[in-house]
Amino acid sequence: MANNSEAIEVLNDLILINNDRVAGYEKAYEETTDSDIRALFNNLANHSRQHVSELNAEVNKLGGEPASGTMLSGKLYRVWMDVRAAFSKDDRKTTLESSEFGEDAAQKAYESALKSEDLTPGLRELILKQKAALRAGHDTVKRLRDAQSVLH
Repeated sequence: MANNSEAIEVLNDLILINNDRVAGYEKAYEETTDSDIRALFNNLANHSRQHVSELNAEVNKLGGEPASGTMLSGKLYRVWMDVRAAFSKDDRKTTLESSEFGEDAAQKAYESALKSEDLTPGLRELILKQKAALRAGHDTVKRLRDAQSVLH
């Protein structure tokens, strides 16, 4: 049986990165005027809200207290602060580059979580599913960024 406290810690880290992702994309949504990017950012934030909901349910099942807020420390999560700052510029390419950087951080967080030996097969499956969804978002951002690079 997996160690519940360790599994809860792993899940709470993922809750925090998803909360950071929501906050970053909400800020990006507010700061950009490009309707296609606004729609994408809204969609990506909604994906993370769904992930948080699923992760909260699992933490509750394990008898833990789901994390709330965003992570303000830790090298892996700190990148969202840079992402948020970059969104204050009205530059499509910079916004997409910063978003891709944040997506890379989310991928690293999920890769790190999957290294835990304290996950049940069901939790591992959930994390893999969420990681794949995040990867799809990353790839969409990357395609838009690459297309923007060609235009400049």
